[in-house]
Amino acid sequence: MKKRKIGIITFSDGRDFVHEETLEMNKKFEDRLVKALESTGEVEVVRASDIVNKPSKAKKAGKEMMKAEVEMTIFNYSIWCWPHLSVMASLYAPGPYLTYGQINPKYPGMVGLLAAAGALEQIGIFPERVWGEPEDPMVLEKLLKYIRAASAAHRLKGERYGMFGGRPMGMYTASANGDQWMKEFGIDVEQVDQYALVLKAEKVPSQKKKKAREWLEKLATVKYDGNRLTPVILEKQIGLYYAALEIIKEEELDFVGFKGQPEMTNNYATLDIAEAFLNDPYDFDGVKEPIVAATETDMDGALTMEIFKHIAQTPVLFADVRHYFKEENLLDLANSGQHATYFAGKSNKPEENLKNVIIHPEDFYFPAGGGAVKHFAAPGRVTLARLARQDGNYVMTIVPAEFVELSEEEKKRLSEQVQIEWPHAYAKLDTDIETFLEYYPCNHTHGVYGNSIDELVHFCKIKNIDYQILD
Repeated sequence: MKKRKIGIITFSDGRDFVHEETLEMNKKFEDRLVKALESTGEVEVVRASDIVNKPSKAKKAGKEMMKAEVEMTIFNYSIWCWPHLSVMASLYAPGPYLTYGQINPKYPGMVGLLAAAGALEQIGIFPERVWGEPEDPMVLEKLLKYIRAASAAHRLKGERYGMFGGRPMGMYTASANGDQWMKEFGIDVEQVDQYALVLKAEKVPSQKKKKAREWLEKLATVKYDGNRLTPVILEKQIGLYYAALEIIKEEELDFVGFKGQPEMTNNYATLDIAEAFLNDPYDFDGVKEPIVAATETDMDGALTMEIFKHIAQTPVLFADVRHYFKEENLLDLANSGQHATYFAGKSNKPEENLKNVIIHPEDFYFPAGGGAVKHFAAPGRVTLARLARQDGNYVMTIVPAEFVELSEEEKKRLSEQVQIEWPHAYAKLDTDIETFLEYYPCNHTHGVYGNSIDELVHFCKIKNIDYQILD
């Protein structure tokens, strides 16, 4: 994953004699901030060429940030600074903005921070505010959480979503307004017929499909049944994966959704292999960047996943909210073969994940046949979320949870009650099931390992989206 490019502009006092006296001190404070951020390995810093003490320097610094195409800008204060300089820099420097006050009581960075933040808010710019020593892990984490959210908002702009097929099985929550996406997020929507996948899949060289099939047979367990899952059908699924990659490249798509049912699943093959390995950090040919792929052309699901991907820089889960086991207090998250194999072992190495994966024959829902990518999600804390519309306005619902490890006997017993051939993630929610069922907005959920709650909240504030946390 590429580093997040951020800009830093450090401000000063407009009086020449004060500026000169504090210049070296200001530079040292900036050095500390840069060093702390770059030490994380997540951030690429672009520094303004001057410490800003004049309007001309403020405009110059802002234009430098614009030219460098930073994803957000930090306004840095270690002394008293004239607030209008921050306002003028904001006319050019790309937002979102974070105002950062360093601890310097004799030359009050806190006063500079508050004066500048107040000035920005008066003109309708609402920056995040952070104060403290950059070497303090808690302070650094606050900075990083906002940077991740700001970067995610920035990276959505100009992206293209590829919609393979139309609305699936009457799901209103899976279809969104492309005009609204462009207006609110800067995302373009490209409609692609699913038949394009079939045409290209048929042209994928046989040797290429065979090589991929043998790679999969070597690392995972493939349960051929001679009917719905055969080597020929599996190679058809692999062909769909390569066809999707080719169309994604041709159409310059950034994330996608596949309708699948019923046209593909009735007449050609399921898209489970394509969906799982697009979302994975590897495929049959080696390491790659995950490409968010949502099943059932769930647009808001794909958008939620793309936000997660930019924040966490890991593969993202897509699942049905399938069943609640009352006695075990577990929510079963399952959806055909949609789960990336990454979740089977929580590793970037295919061999670590695929040893836990079974390519299982599909069931009666899918007469065309194919292999479901069956596994059980590795345990760990997770953040689940869904971006959905209520009366036309977006709301983010965030659900902290934990994927739990079950015994082999428990996995078999529970999965047999639901869908034995599909992947499962058994989630213990921080909230109770009654609250979840009352407020959760649809039938699909998405998530990543770890705690991304603060980042999602920052994202919502940046995009002026309401949010609710079910905890």
